Amino acid sequence: MRVIIYLAISLFVCLSSCKTIKVSKEKETKFQSIFNGKNLDGWYGDPTYWRIENGILIGEVTPETILKRNSFIIFEKQQPKNFELKLEYRISKSGNSGINYRSEKIDNLPYALKGYQCDIDGENKYTGQNYEEKKRTTLAYMGETVSIPQMPDSITEDNIRKNVIKNSWQTRTVTKTIAKKVLESSINQNDWNSVHLKVNGNKMQHYINGVLFSEVTDLDDINRSEKGFIGVQVHVGPPMLVEYKNIKLKMLQ
Repeated sequence: MRVIIYLAISLFVCLSSCKTIKVSKEKETKFQSIFNGKNLDGWYGDPTYWRIENGILIGEVTPETILKRNSFIIFEKQQPKNFELKLEYRISKSGNSGINYRSEKIDNLPYALKGYQCDIDGENKYTGQNYEEKKRTTLAYMGETVSIPQMPDSITEDNIRKNVIKNSWQTRTVTKTIAKKVLESSINQNDWNSVHLKVNGNKMQHYINGVLFSEVTDLDDINRSEKGFIGVQVHVGPPMLVEYKNIKLKMLQ
């Protein structure tokens, strides 16, 4: 009898363990690669600045190809609303880049995007902050948890710059901060770093190497964006190099 009970318990533990492993694998497989590392299928960008080498997406600005305005390579197959995005990046010290999401294209400006951005730069002055490209500018600096309140009807996209001072959106409430030095210590200089964006409803979280660098709750239903394109950037400035790989997307309800 004891042997039967023991076997039954062992079988239950085994089945439970197998089920847990299966669920974990199923959860991870919800992330789908959106960059195949072989070609730019599904992506739209200026070949002057973007290429693939050894399975890596490379954005490079040379002394001969200095930019007059920021340029993106855009994933055109989807315009996600609620999602998680994972990728790895490596950037030169002079580099300035970013990962845009819930963004829209701009008429008559090829390779341009307007919308939320997880900032990335080689000197880590802005890495991980939430910057809204061509709209409300900085919503959350490195280490900040921020709430953006509802704006009056008078503040629309047509006159949005009235509420921007020194490249920062003025109507925001900072509820928590983490020291910048603490965050900088978690970044790998001249090496690969992981990014995990969690974008669900009106909350946007930017993680670098598993550390939360910024969080924005955007309650401004006049100016916020609820869905849009994903893209990565090369920025106006000196010659630079940025590399991206293992770009994966998981859609949420």
